[in-house]
Amino acid sequence: MTTTLRPTEPLQHHADGTRSRHYQVCVNSRPVGAVHLGTSPAFGDSVARVHDLRIEEPDRRRGRGTVAALAAEEVARSWSCRLIEITVPADAEAGLRLVRALGYVLRNRGMVKRLGETPPELPAGSRARPMTQDEFDTWLAHESEEYTRTWIERGVPEAEARAKSQRDHETLLGDGLATEDVWFSVLEHEGTRVGTLWLALRDGKPFIFDVEIEDAHRGRGHGRTLMLVAEAQAHAVGGRTLGLNVFAGNTPAERLYESLGYETTQYAFHKPLL
Repeated sequence: MTTTLRPTEPLQHHADGTRSRHYQVCVNSRPVGAVHLGTSPAFGDSVARVHDLRIEEPDRRRGRGTVAALAAEEVARSWSCRLIEITVPADAEAGLRLVRALGYVLRNRGMVKRLGETPPELPAGSRARPMTQDEFDTWLAHESEEYTRTWIERGVPEAEARAKSQRDHETLLGDGLATEDVWFSVLEHEGTRVGTLWLALRDGKPFIFDVEIEDAHRGRGHGRTLMLVAEAQAHAVGGRTLGLNVFAGNTPAERLYESLGYETTQYAFHKPLL
């Protein structure tokens, strides 16, 4: 039997510069599933994204998904993409097995915590205050460089990584420190500044975009305290959950979040298209 992808629409060109196309997964011309393939709004035409890949229940466990995924990679190569990415829900065991078997590499994961009924109290001697404009300007320059470096370390060419950093920060912080539904805080311990927090609403829910403890004050529990600050702020805006993203390989952060009750909701993978 032959498994192929059959386009169900012309190639779509979108206002954000991306393109996409829907396909049927067919076995000897019989539809057994679907694939939605596009390019990344974050990285442009050089990176493909599998928005959806599904095989109907009667045809699962027969290798159809594997062949469909490989066919999607070939389409991405024909689009001159150098990388392909996919996000898989944490409870999709078959999907996780598939992408790992096909050589996809974990890039990051999304995590969520259900908050308690009352906001947590901070340890004695610790307090959070709003970030000043001067502090924000310094923070933004530093954070933009760190964000760029993070993507470079994960194989993104420097020019693309810098463009992504600039684009993401302009999108998320269009009005800088005054951007609506965004909160920047400085954590102090016994009067000394020890870290910063960037919290915002994403899709109407509180989300931690950045938490950082200054080098000289790491290893003293301040990271946990900053996470408690985030929970208190999430409570203040009516949040019942708090989300975040953590890059693969950041083991101290992963352990901290897990110890605080965060659960993984999805995994993001990527694969070079050689």
